[in-house]
Amino acid sequence: METELLTYDMGCGAQAFTSRRFSTLPCHVIQGHQVHESKVAVIDRPGLTREELEGYDAFITALPGVAIGVRTADCVPVLLYDPAAQVVAAVHAGWKGTVLHIVCRAIEVMAAQFGCRAADMRAVIGPSIGPDSFQVGQDVVDRFRAAGFPMNKIWCFRGRGDGAPMSGGHHIDLWAANRWLLEVSGVPPAGIQVSGIDTFTDASFFSARREGPACGRNINAIRLL
Repeated sequence: METELLTYDMGCGAQAFTSRRFSTLPCHVIQGHQVHESKVAVIDRPGLTREELEGYDAFITALPGVAIGVRTADCVPVLLYDPAAQVVAAVHAGWKGTVLHIVCRAIEVMAAQFGCRAADMRAVIGPSIGPDSFQVGQDVVDRFRAAGFPMNKIWCFRGRGDGAPMSGGHHIDLWAANRWLLEVSGVPPAGIQVSGIDTFTDASFFSARREGPACGRNINAIRLL
């Protein structure tokens, strides 16, 4: 049973982590009431409550010592750090948010509010449902195609399957989709880390597809030190 946090090396000046099923958070984490949309909140004071952040799926702050985070259980968490401007962001990118290009939106707000440059940013794509486990219907494929994603990089059709869970059918690679959004926004490829942990198959993390929507949530957080 793993209880330690999954931590990320984003360089000096920032701490970033994802909780496991039995982890204890090392600090208070400001979180919102996520709704799978693309609204971005700038956190300008500590102590904001989830109720005050109703309807937001991405959070940005330049406040040292204030951790911001997103709750996931298969959705993709994206953590961003601009060491030049000293700004961090946490993004909840479920498939709906990914279709809405929420990562691009967060980067745009970082630039508009704090003068951040995507070329200076570092990013982590945290534990989330992997391409082998994210089996979807034709309607989801159509949404990604209409949103301009390079389908040859993020989608495949695996036929009828062999009866095993998630075999066959359409599969979307949300890791590749969000990496593509980061890169088209200008984040250097060398600055993007992908954890490669599939929450559906790794039982140390919560998975709504495996356990049902009432399961717990993984907390993905980042703060300036």
